[in-house]
Amino acid sequence: MPSSPTPSPTPEPSGVRRRSLLGAAAAAPVLASLAGAGSASAAPVASTTAGSTGGPRALPGGGDLGPNVIVFDPSTANIQGRLDEIFKQQESAQFGTGRYALLFKPGTYSGLNAQLGFYTSIAGLGLSPDDTTINGDVTVDAGWFDGNATQNFWRSAENLALVPVSGTNRWAVSQAAPFRRMHVRGGLNLAPDGYGWASGGYIADSRIDGTVGPYSQQQWYTRDSSVGGWLNAVWNMVFSGVEGAPAQSFPEPPYTTLETTPVSREKPFLYLDGDEYRVFLPEKRTGARGVSWGNGTPRGTSLPLAQFYVAGPDDSAATLNQALEEGLHLLLTPGIYHLDRTVEVNRAGTVVLGLGYATLIPDNGVTALKVADVDGVRLAGFLVDAGPVNSATLVEVGPEGASADHSANPTTVQDVFVRIGGAGPGKATTSLVVNSRHTIVDHTWVWRADHGDGVGWETNRADYGVVVNGDDVLITGLFVEHFNKYDVQWNGERGRTVFFQNEKAYDAPDQAAIQNGSIKGYAAYKVGDDVTEHEGWGLGSYCYYNVNPSIVQHHGFAAPNRSGVRFHGLLVVSLGGNGQYECVINDTGSPTSGTDTVPSKVVQYP
Repeated sequence: MPSSPTPSPTPEPSGVRRRSLLGAAAAAPVLASLAGAGSASAAPVASTTAGSTGGPRALPGGGDLGPNVIVFDPSTANIQGRLDEIFKQQESAQFGTGRYALLFKPGTYSGLNAQLGFYTSIAGLGLSPDDTTINGDVTVDAGWFDGNATQNFWRSAENLALVPVSGTNRWAVSQAAPFRRMHVRGGLNLAPDGYGWASGGYIADSRIDGTVGPYSQQQWYTRDSSVGGWLNAVWNMVFSGVEGAPAQSFPEPPYTTLETTPVSREKPFLYLDGDEYRVFLPEKRTGARGVSWGNGTPRGTSLPLAQFYVAGPDDSAATLNQALEEGLHLLLTPGIYHLDRTVEVNRAGTVVLGLGYATLIPDNGVTALKVADVDGVRLAGFLVDAGPVNSATLVEVGPEGASADHSANPTTVQDVFVRIGGAGPGKATTSLVVNSRHTIVDHTWVWRADHGDGVGWETNRADYGVVVNGDDVLITGLFVEHFNKYDVQWNGERGRTVFFQNEKAYDAPDQAAIQNGSIKGYAAYKVGDDVTEHEGWGLGSYCYYNVNPSIVQHHGFAAPNRSGVRFHGLLVVSLGGNGQYECVINDTGSPTSGTDTVPSKVVQYP
């Protein structure tokens, strides 16, 4: 995102006047709700000792959650003071090393304003969001950045009920800031104070009783939720399975609305069953609509913490692999993990769950994490930061050539974020590769940094963001930005994307640097020439070639021109005339409009 914005005007309720440019294992059966689950002072030290092969385990399951998991109960003294202390440390620490998970035991809390800074997650520990109620707010604003919310990344809120003090909670975020499994008993304001720029965002499995006001938010994706109303749209607002969503109306207003989400399975989450920590694994839903938790018994399975290796940042990749080989799942507590070898997930049904933006950094050019071609792996809630030595890949789901049918029990990748540069030099040829069939990627931001340390056209070189080779892959909430070549390259059959947000790399030095054979520039989203079936809904690409504004990008999207390859609701935008698009998809769609930051749109293709 550009880092020197000018505040946009206060919006009118009917819409927002556009600014001139972007600111840039054993499982329990289906469980009943645990109303008023009991308190626990710390994670228990578990005693499971049998490995997956029946032999003894050298590594224990369960254990303490570490110093950066802060657990509150309603009797905890000075909760607000502790929240303020962490926020002061994290408010502007965009590339800092602090990582925190703030967990609230079931009960009622009053008079709190939990302001969230970078790498801070807040979550309730009930089985339902309504088990943990805060009479107060969970706030994200942009005072640290002069009212510009376009860099409010890497923070999250999950599994809480909020009763906002003013009647409306403020959640002014941009990428990598999920709002999951939340119940807001009031409204939700997605803009910063003063209605400055914002470039979000993602809501899933949440109920907002009042109206959601996106105001200056350029784009947003909401999945399997319920809203009391939605105020306006700017460029690209996408809904799937959302009760109360605006009707389909793209291109004006730019609402892309699907009645249901084709397939979804909510993110695993930590909760308390009495005084025992467990991890709940929500079941897969087909044709989902509305929240998963609102009508009686939540459906899914549950694992005791005893079946997890509770990892800390001092653990080596060898230790993590040993735990996996012994049949344990991984719970990554907050911190930065340096990996001198790949973490290998080879067992079906394995859960790798991060807390507080646990961050994996591959050293010496290795791949951070690989998943075998097996059923039901769940990767969730962590950040992968490229190291200074180029990695060929950072995350691989399935080996090359994977072909097994996982339709009954797919692998899910949720809130797994990738960063190339920004916190320091980093390089990776391809960030995320999906080879396994039927994989569901639900909310990712794959980002080649445009600001911070270690940033430059060759300094943080990263040619490809997401490459999908597997068939039948579904991505819901896809954010990929600034790669040197294709941001997304999709080679598998029957792929589907619901919502895509992209910016092309800002820092291309000249036209020759982005030339793709005879084509001016690499598309943001490229469907392979041999693909016969593919479908996408609500996809946007923006260019901001601020190093060389004369650069021309032929199109944002490229795909075979055949009946089985279909797109709904496409747009491209030139931000303030810093570079231009000639077309939207292939040779179709009007060019962008000079220095005016006005989208060019294609309603259907072909």
